[in-house]
Amino acid sequence: MRAATFLPFERLAMAAAAAAASFPTNGGALTSLRFSELQPSLSQPVLDALTLGGFEFCTPVQAATIPLLCSYKDVTVDAATGSGKTLAFVVPFVEILRRSSNPSKSHQVLGIIISPTRELSSQIYHVAEPFISTLSNVRALLLVGGLDIKTDMKKIEEEGVNILIGTPGRLYDIMDRMDILDFRDLEILILDEADRLLDMGFQKQITSIISRLPKLRRTGLFSATQSEAVEELSKAGLRNPVRVEVRTESKPQVESSQEVASSKTPLGLHIEYLECEAEKKPSQLVEFLSKNLSEKIIIYFMTCACVDYWGVVLPKIDALKGCSLIPLHGRMKQSAREKALASFTSISSGILLCTDVAARGLDIPGVDWIVQYDPPQDPNVFVHRVGRTARMGRPGRAIVFLLPKEDAYVEFLRIRRVPLQERNCCDSAVDIVPQIRSAAKRDRDVMEKGLKAFVSYVRAYKEHHCSYIFRWKDLEIGKLAMGFGLLQLPSMPEVRHHSLSIEGFMPADDVNVAQIKYKDKSREKQRQRNVQANKMVGHQEPKSEKPKRNPNGAATVTRKKTGRQRRAAQTIEDDEELEREYRLLKKLKRGAIDELEFEKLMGLDGCLEGPDSDSDFGSTVISISSKHNPVSDLQLN
Repeated sequence: MRAATFLPFERLAMAAAAAAASFPTNGGALTSLRFSELQPSLSQPVLDALTLGGFEFCTPVQAATIPLLCSYKDVTVDAATGSGKTLAFVVPFVEILRRSSNPSKSHQVLGIIISPTRELSSQIYHVAEPFISTLSNVRALLLVGGLDIKTDMKKIEEEGVNILIGTPGRLYDIMDRMDILDFRDLEILILDEADRLLDMGFQKQITSIISRLPKLRRTGLFSATQSEAVEELSKAGLRNPVRVEVRTESKPQVESSQEVASSKTPLGLHIEYLECEAEKKPSQLVEFLSKNLSEKIIIYFMTCACVDYWGVVLPKIDALKGCSLIPLHGRMKQSAREKALASFTSISSGILLCTDVAARGLDIPGVDWIVQYDPPQDPNVFVHRVGRTARMGRPGRAIVFLLPKEDAYVEFLRIRRVPLQERNCCDSAVDIVPQIRSAAKRDRDVMEKGLKAFVSYVRAYKEHHCSYIFRWKDLEIGKLAMGFGLLQLPSMPEVRHHSLSIEGFMPADDVNVAQIKYKDKSREKQRQRNVQANKMVGHQEPKSEKPKRNPNGAATVTRKKTGRQRRAAQTIEDDEELEREYRLLKKLKRGAIDELEFEKLMGLDGCLEGPDSDSDFGSTVISISSKHNPVSDLQLN
């Protein structure tokens, strides 16, 4: 640990934490310092709540941070994921409100806790509930997107609120709409996963929220990775902050070495990497999963579309029949996300397929393995992903799949204090690509989801933060398409306009992709209606006129349109398109067409999800085409 300033009390608090950490228990996750021994001392109701929750000894980050916040110091905390950061701010948060001299009124907000995702905000709320219940006449409210904002506003108006816990989008919206809330006596603000809050584009909302709060308050910034943006935010929103940095000690790679290296990952975490060609990745994944069916596993993918695709494909693989596979990503409805997370939390073995929406802060018990099928776009997220296992001193394992041309990523992570060990490919792994392609031939839904996943992956790969390692122009598209089990290569701009290698791809010539049907009979009927409608439109199109000839018999030369003429023509086309969309919307409202048909006619089903952002203002969307059917736009070679 190290602090940014060196006031007498801060040195004392950190010295006490460091001394306590030298007598670890429970595999090094806890210190020998009890919560009851902290100075300033905690109130008895809070100690009782800790005892009831089974908390007796502090973790290093709790031993260092709680005394500072309770002594009214601002802090920025940088500690490995799974180190107990939530209690490190919940306990002093409640203690500060308990010591507040101002009696709470119904609409007087005394404390705010902000986190980047709905799932993490909900988890913090439930962790804090037993401690907040020790406060008299204090009401807390969870504010997250995906739910009706009018319901939240009604609760606040009728019942009042003193503590707000939620995501920045919804908090900003509530604060902007409701003048009834009084922030003048706010005591404490906590920003959890502060770097992620800024990375997700919430800087405007965070800045606006902070600007409405009193300057004489306590502020805490918590994260496993401190970025430059967080440093700037701490300068703007904190007053003489104390920097607390807690690192785990990793064993040296060479046994003869006596040096102990600092690591950004938990002590009990063992991380491996596996290099294989793109077309062999799914087979290696299934081989790995089939050998660990009794374990609890989280698999991370690059995009929402990839989660949807593999969530459909993997249950069809013979080796995984009967295995519990649960998809989770930011474009799912809030109720479906909550159900998926609750289901995975409750089971003892199973597989969660997800994007980075489940990468931060979530405390899911009993996770044995973290599988990164796709490395994250942001290298900082790597640490957060693997931190879903090996929590609070328990052992855990993680593996990341890499292509041969991505091998420099291993050294890159080692430089960033994330040690990895190589794992060899299984030569006896069964090739499952034929099973995937067979499923695509039998069900158009599988085929289309595969196309969408492939396109979304390629376009997300282009946006990788480590572009000097993950060079998208070096992608071997042919092998990658085989790894996705595609029947034909899509004719996308990234393929047409760049010399990406298609070597290794074998098109399925034994099937006409245009004739592949949906297994869902209602969807297939709707598709057939759309096909017929498109044919009718095609027949009604007027034939192109022959070029006019002048009296001498020579064809008249067509003059190139001026810029003004082209803009005028485009305006007419835009107006016609807008009128068409308006007519379709009116048909939807009066029930002449259903939502599925509306999306088909509007071309909305051609939208591909990009890397999951999970903001309350919507996830990133990568669109194939805004006006065309996805299969017609992704023309097959």
